[in-house]
Amino acid sequence: MKTRTLTMTAIGLTLALFTACGDKEKRMEKKMSKGFALPKGDAEKGKQAFIELNCHSCHTVAGEVLPEVQRAVKAPNLGGEFYRVKTYGELVTSVINPKHMISKDWEGETSPMPVMNTKMTVDQMVNIVEYLNARYVKLQPEYEVPYYGP
Repeated sequence: MKTRTLTMTAIGLTLALFTACGDKEKRMEKKMSKGFALPKGDAEKGKQAFIELNCHSCHTVAGEVLPEVQRAVKAPNLGGEFYRVKTYGELVTSVINPKHMISKDWEGETSPMPVMNTKMTVDQMVNIVEYLNARYVKLQPEYEVPYYGP
């Protein structure tokens, strides 16, 4: 009886440790975003910053007319219609850490996008993200629900 109690206790402690490890990861994820908020950006200023920082020399933006330039590199078109729209956080990450997620067009290569952290202000970054975020449109899947009738 004593051996069984010790075995059950050992199993319980092992499960608790594994659960605690998983909970720690979840707590870390929440902690990383908890309390973190950027100020609201201005989309019109974001468009100006996008042009001033020469982002349009590689990127196009859906539905936008930008000054003509000779394209340095053909980079992904930003904005448009998607079934899964980038979140605000994903846009911020893409701007400040472009090598974090590489477009499928550049698989196997490093991102040609330069790191802009020392070239742009936080205000410019927030405004650019606001400008781009407004250019994404989420599509709803088109499918018919079968009707089986009465």
